[in-house]
Amino acid sequence: MRTLLKNGKIYDGTGSDPVTGDILIENDRILQIGAGIDAEADNVIDLSGKSVAPGFIDGHSHNDWYAIKEDPLPYFEPFLRQGITTFVSGNCGISTVGFEADSPYADLAGAGLFGFRGTTGKYGTVKEFLEIIDRHIPCNMLELAGHCTARTSVAGYENRPLTPEEEKRMLDILEKALQEGAAGLSLGLMYVPGVYSNTEEIRKVAELCVKYNKPLTVHPRAESKVSMSYPLLGRAHILRALDELVEISKGTDLKLQYSHAIFVGRSSFRYKDEFLRILKAQRDAGVDMMFDIYNELRGVSVITVILPDWFQGLSPEEKKKPLTRLKLRLLVAATSKLLGFGFKDIEIAYIGPGYERYEGKTVHRIAEEEHMSDFDAYLMLCEVSNFKGRVNMGPYTTNEIIHDFERNPNCLYITDAWVEEKGIQNPVLEDCFPRFLRDSLLGLGDTMPATVRRMTGATADRFRIPERGYLREGYYADLTVFDEAALAAGVPGQGKAFGIERVFINGTQVLDGDDLDTEAVKTSGRSIAVL
Repeated sequence: MRTLLKNGKIYDGTGSDPVTGDILIENDRILQIGAGIDAEADNVIDLSGKSVAPGFIDGHSHNDWYAIKEDPLPYFEPFLRQGITTFVSGNCGISTVGFEADSPYADLAGAGLFGFRGTTGKYGTVKEFLEIIDRHIPCNMLELAGHCTARTSVAGYENRPLTPEEEKRMLDILEKALQEGAAGLSLGLMYVPGVYSNTEEIRKVAELCVKYNKPLTVHPRAESKVSMSYPLLGRAHILRALDELVEISKGTDLKLQYSHAIFVGRSSFRYKDEFLRILKAQRDAGVDMMFDIYNELRGVSVITVILPDWFQGLSPEEKKKPLTRLKLRLLVAATSKLLGFGFKDIEIAYIGPGYERYEGKTVHRIAEEEHMSDFDAYLMLCEVSNFKGRVNMGPYTTNEIIHDFERNPNCLYITDAWVEEKGIQNPVLEDCFPRFLRDSLLGLGDTMPATVRRMTGATADRFRIPERGYLREGYYADLTVFDEAALAAGVPGQGKAFGIERVFINGTQVLDGDDLDTEAVKTSGRSIAVL
């Protein structure tokens, strides 16, 4: 099967200026790129006035949890429509792989955010996972092995240091994942049970990444001026969390990927420049530190995100004691004042069946409706959701910070989004990558060649993705076609993508305008082992 794309404005993923030319696809590969290609083809498409780039790569995803659904397509369709063809999944320490077959804690592996509901099974190793999803998913996928998942496998959610035997088992799980083709390891130090790990434990995880020359992606312990991870007084918590990353990478050439660089709360915005200074110092010291961003001022998290780890580790009975509640109330009040972030900024996305009336409302508004204090309403919402509710909250950043980061050569672009089966969706779900392209065209972000590179070739280089991320002869034919005029005129936040015209995955056209080939896309994606 041959497809010939004619007269497109070609961005090749290297950051070079585009050229007008043709691309000949044969089966799943790019056969030829050049001007005036004269070859027989089963399908000829004129791209005059359109731009074509390598298929976009989402460098921070959790879609591994949806790749094993009985019907994955609904969970991938919004990403396809914004031009994404490949995912780096298993981030924030919460991968679907990385647990022992006989672990009694396997069902806890999702850290309260994800789970094995409606899946074809549970696949604890990278080898099993990659084999089961290959050609059974819409998009390509590579997998990180999560520290939270591996720690859960050996000790559940227990709030304590691991025993030497447990630690060895956990590290063995992670090393096996790297040997079987995991693209790297991930930490989620704000989620259970990652929050219970000490610096020495995560240093050993980092050493595995150095050994196999693969990235360590990190959701840090704190992303704000103050948090519940450290005592309130003293150095800003976002900087203390960075200090921990400096400590675990000291004296190594670790590939350290700081996940979704955000600054939660208005009092945290001032630390953007210090964040960049630390990143530069790390790079100067030989640590290959980079970061990534999504294009949205708010973010999704679990409802417990502002609860201190000591409270989360208490039994249900201890949590209800009056003295415990008083201590927590005072701590939350002080934290909110210092943070510049409060219950008016926390919007309920989902609590549970029977509580749909709370969705889309802030904790403050719910408190007014229920005639409760904000604090009591918040704890009520935690309790009725069994401390597993979901929230959209912000501000996490500013437009000015996003635009500054867009131009930083060490920044990659991501979505960090997933489709929720119930409740309010992540506001960035449908149009994150078109927003980055729009920023470039409006002069707010980086140049268009550099913008395309951050979501293609640069991400492929970072995670050692073979034969993808570039438009090159012999490479896999993942391509995204877009209309620059439509992107520039697009309005974000309308619940749909804009400016994306066509998407090819492994040589198969799966998107043509608004029309998705629902039959072809069921098997268009491949699993990717990084060996």
